[in-house]
Amino acid sequence: MTVLSIRMIGDPVLRTPAAPVPDLDRRTQELIADMFETMDAVSGIGLAAPQIGVSRRIFTFDVAGDRGAVINPELTLRGERALTAREPESGAAEGENLLREGCLSVAEIYAPVLRSQEVLLTGIGADGAPLQLQATGLLAACFQHEVDHLDGRLFVDRLTGEDKVAAARALRSRDYGQAIDQTLGSRKTSHSSFFAS
Repeated sequence: MTVLSIRMIGDPVLRTPAAPVPDLDRRTQELIADMFETMDAVSGIGLAAPQIGVSRRIFTFDVAGDRGAVINPELTLRGERALTAREPESGAAEGENLLREGCLSVAEIYAPVLRSQEVLLTGIGADGAPLQLQATGLLAACFQHEVDHLDGRLFVDRLTGEDKVAAARALRSRDYGQAIDQTLGSRKTSHSSFFAS
């Protein structure tokens, strides 16, 4: 198994819809093992194949004890849409999710994203068997985030209002290339995560 380099925003592979996986051969199984190794090395909770430069419809995930890989996923959105997160507020109710969505391929930008609170994910598991997973909360947000990667979308594309303006400003900043370099450099000695508090 190998820890692979994670592609950063600006790389064309992140904006290209990924191709379906024709069959689960030895190379695909090795790719999935490398994806788990890479995701774990950076303390991620999800990793899509395009993020490591492979334009195939595969992602791995590890959220609160739910861990797996999905090949050729199909996502059915259910339930109401809500922000996956909001900025911490002094009057936040107990149990509210105060996390902001981020991405291993987008350095130092975190913001709330409107996501469905419940999803049904179908596809093929790493063992080649069909799978069907219902998810809510953070796992549902993770599935939506990773399928977006497979469709050539990044979470910053879903931002609205002031969050969209702030992200666009950060991405155009003269210092953003330096932020990417720092992120890539820090991955050699510490860990990043998909979501940040």
